Order: sequence, then structure tokens, then C-alpha cells
Amino acid sequence: MEYQLVPMDRSHLSGVAELERLCFSTPWNETMLEEELFNPTASFIVAEGAEGEVLGYAGLHVVLDEGYIDNVAVRPSCRRQGIGDRLLDVFCRFGQAHLAFLTLEVRPSNQAAVALYCKHGFQEAGRRKDYYQDPTEDALLLTRTFVR
Repeated sequence: MEYQLVPMDRSHLSGVAELERLCFSTPWNETMLEEELFNPTASFIVAEGAEGEVLGYAGLHVVLDEGYIDNVAVRPSCRRQGIGDRLLDVFCRFGQAHLAFLTLEVRPSNQAAVALYCKHGFQEAGRRKDYYQDPTEDALLLTRTFVR
């Protein structure tokens, strides 16, 4: 599959919003995503297909030396082809160079995502009770600490 990783811009908003609706029970809408384009603490990257289509995306917020990964999402038809791995790798390499740690939440039932995060060195740091809705589920709080 041919794609490239690029910074998210306005041209990606409808595709990322569609991906949000496909992947998450409480998706971000286009307005919310557009606001992130102007957030100085945020960075969003898109896996863009050869025709400009959004195949996946990931978002990161940074405050001082702490990073929080918002979402990592890959179009269902494009999963298991390394896109999520590459998206996450970008933020892990950034974290290694600039941050004390990265953290994120994930549904424990999303075993593929949990495995991906563990592959990249994330470890369980706790749980957030009833964090997710539709269906209600705790969130695993995963963290990767960097030593520089």
C-alpha cells in the first residue's frame, strides 16, 4: 500500500472526521479537528494515500516535557499494514528526543491497539474507571518514559 506521512492540514479535515466516526464511539467532529490546527501545543499527522485519501492519523499534545497521544486511528480496510505502527513511531522518536514521557488511554478490549502500544514500550500506569461510553468501559492508562 502506497502512502506518506504528512502534517494534517485543512484538506484532511473531512477525511479525518470520517475516520473518527468509523473508529470511535465519541468522535471528534470537523470543527474540533480544525481548532487543533491552530493549537500551538498540538501536532497531528496523517497517513495520506496516493490519491490524497486519509488512511490513518494520530495526534499529540505537548506541555513542557510531557506528551499526550490523543488518537491513533487507521481506516479498518487498511489495518494490519503498518500504518498505525509508523504513526506511533513518529511520536515515540519525538518523545525520545524531547520529552520525559508519553501517555495515552486505550480501551482494554482494543487488544490490537494495546499490543501496538506495548510493542512501542508503553506500560500500564493505571486505569480510569468508566472513562469510555457506548459501551461503558474503563481506560487503560499507558505510559512510556524516556531517559535522555
